[in-house]
Amino acid sequence: MLFDVSIFKELNQLDVDQISTWPPKVKIVITTIVIILSAGLGWHLFISPKLQVLDLAVQAEERLKGQFQAKYRVSVNLPAHETQLKKMEQYFAFILKSLPTSNETPGLLDDITSIGTSAGLSFKLLQWQPEIKKGFYLELPIKIEVVGKYHDFGQFVTKIARLPRIVTLHDFILSNETEGLVLQMQAKTYRTLNKAEATTI
Repeated sequence: MLFDVSIFKELNQLDVDQISTWPPKVKIVITTIVIILSAGLGWHLFISPKLQVLDLAVQAEERLKGQFQAKYRVSVNLPAHETQLKKMEQYFAFILKSLPTSNETPGLLDDITSIGTSAGLSFKLLQWQPEIKKGFYLELPIKIEVVGKYHDFGQFVTKIARLPRIVTLHDFILSNETEGLVLQMQAKTYRTLNKAEATTI
């Protein structure tokens, strides 16, 4: 159906004061235009802002759903987390108990000496280094230099690792000197702070 252009010509000849005498086609066109303009204006003034508000509400709902799901997952797993935390606390207490007190640390040099001599090594140096405070414990470095054979060094290191107290070995230097192979290294043990030391943290 083609649009009749002659309607626009008729519109130019119409008298606004004589609306009742307008032809039916013109009335239909004018009514259609008014409806379209009213609908567009109503959309722009009333519906469009409400759609924006609705969109924001949907976004807020999605955020709240995400937060709820995250909190729900945490609450569902809370007993498992509490159990895991208790195990960690028990393990931490066990580790703390395995750290020697200040009264036990001197005996460590005797243990290292015994392990070294039983492995066939001779000591050039076995000496405590200055203590290093690390939070709730102290790090106690020991400088070690031993002379012996390569396989004896392996036996020595293995036996130190098997000591009941925590001892870690660092900074290995192996050199060939006149007296034979020399292994230099630093051992570190750890001890808990006593009350006086803990108050100075």
